[in-house]
Amino acid sequence: MSTLPDLSRARVLVAGDLMLDRYWHGATERISPEAPVPVVHVRDEEGRPGGSGNVAVNISALGGRASLLGLVGEDQAADSLESALQQAGVNTHLFREKTYPTITKLRVISRHQQLIRLDFEDGFPEHDPSGMLHCFQALLAEHDVVVLSDYGKGTLANPQAWIDLARQAGLPVLIDPKGKDFSRYRGATLITPNLSEFEAVAGSCGNTRELETAARKLLDDCALEHLLVTRGEQGMSLFNAHDEAHHLPTRAREVFDVTGAGDTVIATLATALGAGQSMESATALANLAAGIVVGKLGTASVSAVEMEHALQEQRLAEHGVVSEDVLMNLVTAARNRGERVVFTNGCFDLLHAGHVTYLEQASKLGDRLIVAVNTDETVRQLKGPERPVNPLENRMHVLAALGFVDWVVPFAEETPERLICRLQPDLLVKGGDNDPDRIPGAACVRKAGGEVKVLSYVDGVSTTSIVDSIAARSRE
Repeated sequence: MSTLPDLSRARVLVAGDLMLDRYWHGATERISPEAPVPVVHVRDEEGRPGGSGNVAVNISALGGRASLLGLVGEDQAADSLESALQQAGVNTHLFREKTYPTITKLRVISRHQQLIRLDFEDGFPEHDPSGMLHCFQALLAEHDVVVLSDYGKGTLANPQAWIDLARQAGLPVLIDPKGKDFSRYRGATLITPNLSEFEAVAGSCGNTRELETAARKLLDDCALEHLLVTRGEQGMSLFNAHDEAHHLPTRAREVFDVTGAGDTVIATLATALGAGQSMESATALANLAAGIVVGKLGTASVSAVEMEHALQEQRLAEHGVVSEDVLMNLVTAARNRGERVVFTNGCFDLLHAGHVTYLEQASKLGDRLIVAVNTDETVRQLKGPERPVNPLENRMHVLAALGFVDWVVPFAEETPERLICRLQPDLLVKGGDNDPDRIPGAACVRKAGGEVKVLSYVDGVSTTSIVDSIAARSRE
């Protein structure tokens, strides 16, 4: 995916365990004489929505519309939470309980390092969920996606009731799970455990094959449509009920703090799905968002502007002249992100307006454009001993400079059929009056479920005509 979809279309309903994340910041310059602990001179404090609140804030930061149901106490922490959520653009439906306090987690920070965390919580063990479920059911018609954020604090003591209501309304249900019994989430669209949580339920996975086997069993046992396992520095793995697996490498450049990263993942997934993206494309965006948020301190969100910049950086990082083996890896990664790959080929000896128009049209048919270029020897075979005018390296360099061309790769055979059959692009494009059924590689593309398309060239513009015109003028 090369551009960010319109996430403002998404309407996401979030329900789950809500908490206030408080931060005390200060300098540490000495050790206490009372005990071997640092003394922090607190100079600043702040509060941020945590748990399901952080999910909702992340959705809003991405441009989506978020509604939140959660349990809080009858206290000042609840007031602070509601105010912060509303300032972030979240539509709040908070249910106040007099018996228990708002769940609060206090972190003491010095020199950008967390020194200690203090938890103030009893959960809500005796809460009657009927009022919240009634509100939840009434809100379903106004939303596209449901997120259940389970931190084991009591809000989702019976997740099946929430899942059933959402599925009856025809909405996908995404769950950030808790505990060792994932059967509690039976029938959900997707759950997003991290690797430790997954292995606690499914058993240790020593390699990717074991992970895939365990994932398929869990999908079947819990009647899930999808399973996303977040794997830290190893990225993410998305599995579905059709035995397909997509492994995405991490996008994090520097891991500073993983607090709330899972919230960002599920928030981005939900927002992208609500905006009409496929599960694969949504996962690719979630992977990108996770790579951004772990570079921030504490519970944090990712904005649409940050996502757009990250996508641009990603595109620049995966752009240019590549070898065939490198290209295979890039295409695999693109497919794992749900991107549509377009392939075309040619000599491209003297790049002209006809070439540029044709390539730009081809690029608009998908997310990634591959241009395969004939080597000098094959150009001589096709065009005669005086060609090419420009050697292969120069021709590829010029093509790679076009912003809508992603990858340029050489091929030495008479046709690129072998390369096409190896890559299996989603769309094979050629120009002019070619017969689609006779284009080299067309059969391989169609067999793999792809398409073949012929585009029109710009009339009266060709490398041969330019070369002939130059030769004619030199004789005058």
